[in-house]
Amino acid sequence: MNTENKMGVMPIKQLIITMSLPMMISMLVQALYNVVDSIFVARISENALTAVTLAFPMQNLMIALGSGTGVGINALLSRSLGEKKFETSDGAANTGLLLTFFNYLIFLIIGIFFAGSFIATQTSNSEITSLGSSYLTIICCLSFGVFFQITFERLLQSTGKTFFSMISQVSGAVINIIFDPLLIFGIGPFPELGVAGAAYATIFGQVIASFIGLFCNLKYNTDIKLDIKRVLHPDAYIVKSIYYVGIPSILMMSIGSIMTYLMNLILGTFSSTATAVFGVYFKLQSFFFMPVFGLNNGLIPVLAYNYGARRKDRIKEALQFALILAVTIMVAGTICFITIPGTLLSFFNASDEMIKIGSPALRIISLSFPLAGCCIAMGSIFQAFSKSIYSLIISVGRQLVVLIPAAYLLAQTGVLSNVWFAFPIAEMVSLVLSTLFFKKLYKSTVSTM
Repeated sequence: MNTENKMGVMPIKQLIITMSLPMMISMLVQALYNVVDSIFVARISENALTAVTLAFPMQNLMIALGSGTGVGINALLSRSLGEKKFETSDGAANTGLLLTFFNYLIFLIIGIFFAGSFIATQTSNSEITSLGSSYLTIICCLSFGVFFQITFERLLQSTGKTFFSMISQVSGAVINIIFDPLLIFGIGPFPELGVAGAAYATIFGQVIASFIGLFCNLKYNTDIKLDIKRVLHPDAYIVKSIYYVGIPSILMMSIGSIMTYLMNLILGTFSSTATAVFGVYFKLQSFFFMPVFGLNNGLIPVLAYNYGARRKDRIKEALQFALILAVTIMVAGTICFITIPGTLLSFFNASDEMIKIGSPALRIISLSFPLAGCCIAMGSIFQAFSKSIYSLIISVGRQLVVLIPAAYLLAQTGVLSNVWFAFPIAEMVSLVLSTLFFKKLYKSTVSTM
C-alpha cells in the first residue's frame, strides 16, 4: 500500500494511453453492441425500433444514476489514494456498493409501476406502446446487473486497473450481441421473444459483466479492500463526499434523458420515422462519443490523483494531450457522418423515407462533434476536482436552455431538417461555457500549486 501508484510516476502520455485505451476499446465494443442491438430490432419492424427509441430516456436515466454515483466514488477514491488516505479509499469502495443496491431498488419500483405509462406519454400508436412497455419493464426490473457492473468497473478505473474494467465491459457487450439474435428471432432451442428478447439479452450481458467485475476487484484490485461489514455500515461522511460530486454528475447525465424525451415529442409531431431516425443517430454517434468518454474516464483518476499529490506539471500535460485526442476522434466522426450517411442508415433496414430524413440529420448534427470533443476533455477537470456543479450548469445550458427551445422553434417552420440545426447551435453555447468555467477552475487550483 505504500508503493507509489503508477498515476503519480508513469510518463503522462503513456499513462493516459495506458489508462484510457482499455476503456476506449470497451466503450467501442459497447457502441458496437448498441448499434447491433438496434440493427436486430429494426429487422422486426420500424415500430419496434421506434419503441426501443422511446424507452431510451428511461434507460439513460438509469445509467445516469449509476454512472453519476460511480463518478463520486471514482473522484473520492482516487484523490484519497493520492493523499495516502487508505481508510477513506476503502470506505468509498464499500459504501459505494450499498448505494448501488439502493439505486437498483428505485428502478425496480419504476419498472413495476411506471414503465407502460412512460412509453404511452410519447406515442398514441398502440403497437409501439405495447412493444416499448414490454422492453422497458424488463430492463428496469432486472437492472441490478447494470448498476453493479458500472460500480465494479469504476472501482477498477479509480485504481488504474483499466484493463480489467475493459474485460468486464467487453465481456458483457459480446454476450449481449451473441444472445440478441438468438432471443429476438428464436434461433435453435431459444424462444422467439421479439423486442423482449433484446431486453433479456441486454440483462444477461450486464449480469455476467457485473460478476466479472466483482471477481476482478476481489482478485486483482489490491489498492482497496471490499468488506461486507463495511458495506452494511456506511460512513455518513463518505456518503456525503460521494454525492457532493455524484449528484451534480447524476443531474447532468439525467438532463440527457429529459432532452431525449422532449426531442421525441417534438419529432413525433412530424412522424414516427423522424423519431426512429433520432434513435438511430444516438446509436451511431456512440461510435465516436463512447471512445471520448472512455478517454475522459481514464483522465479523471489521473487528474484527481495528481491533484491530491500536488503535481501541477502532470495535470497540465494530461489535459493538453487529452484535448488533442478528443478533438481528433470527433473530427473523424464528422467526416464519417458527412460522407456516408446513407450507408450508415442502411444498416438499420432503413426505408427510402428514413434515408431521406436521416441523411441531412446526420450531416447537420455531426457539425457539433469537434466542439463536443473540446467540452468533454475540459469537463474532466470539473469531475476530478470535485466541481461537477460546473458540468451541471453547462449541461443544463446546452440541452434545456438552448437545444430544446431551439429545436421547438425550428420545428415551427414545418421543415424537419431545420430542427437538426439545434444541435450545433447548442454545442457552441456549451463550448463558451466550458471554456469560461475551465479557465476559472484552472486559475484557482492548478495555477496556485
